[in-house]
Amino acid sequence: MEWRDQGVLLTVRHHGENSAIIEVFCACHGRHAGVVRGGTSRKIAPVLQPGAQLDVRWRARLEQHIGTFTVELMQSRAGAVMDDRLALAALNAVTGLLHYALPERERHSDLYQRSVALLDLLGTNEAWPLAYLRWELALLDDLGFGLDLTACAISGETDDLVYVSPRSGRAVNAEAAGEWADRLLPLPPALLGHGQGELAGIAEGLATTGFFLKNRLAAQFADRPLPAARQRLVDAIVRRSRS
Repeated sequence: MEWRDQGVLLTVRHHGENSAIIEVFCACHGRHAGVVRGGTSRKIAPVLQPGAQLDVRWRARLEQHIGTFTVELMQSRAGAVMDDRLALAALNAVTGLLHYALPERERHSDLYQRSVALLDLLGTNEAWPLAYLRWELALLDDLGFGLDLTACAISGETDDLVYVSPRSGRAVNAEAAGEWADRLLPLPPALLGHGQGELAGIAEGLATTGFFLKNRLAAQFADRPLPAARQRLVDAIVRRSRS
């Protein structure tokens, strides 16, 4: 068995004396693991940094085997975020959530393209926090937990959408919410793609997406909480918005 693809490096762990097991989110082969021979060597180890864009070739005797990777660096993203703690936190959150949430060897082409586009913004474009919030919406949608924020779940109207139902994941406008407003989640303009991406609004939006990540996505993995890297990013955005 053999194939070649491109992908984002998600995780690296030592294997044996001088090898490493890596996980790569590939364009055509999804989240895929394999052994890199000599992965801890001075030549290869610097290439194997989470977030790196790799050209990979995977080989195995049988499809169900873990197999081996040979890798070639296409783009290292570590340098772009190393001096920006917030962008570094976002890179760790993206790779951590993809490692956590994606089924093995299942293709997710649209999410892959969105993930690459977001990672390319980190450290290079100030608009990335809003893009990250929209990426979390895309992650939920791609995995079957998407929110419907197009119209009010009760009235069908598209104006004055300010809440999200925690039960249905659908938008609710102010009038329809009525006495139930305090039981609903906020729907800040940033979640609708409006505004200039102020960090306070993004933090509020992340509280809402975080509810669904925790109570819908993570509920599938009863013994596995969401990756701590995601909460570290949220906390950093909240602190930055208050400074």
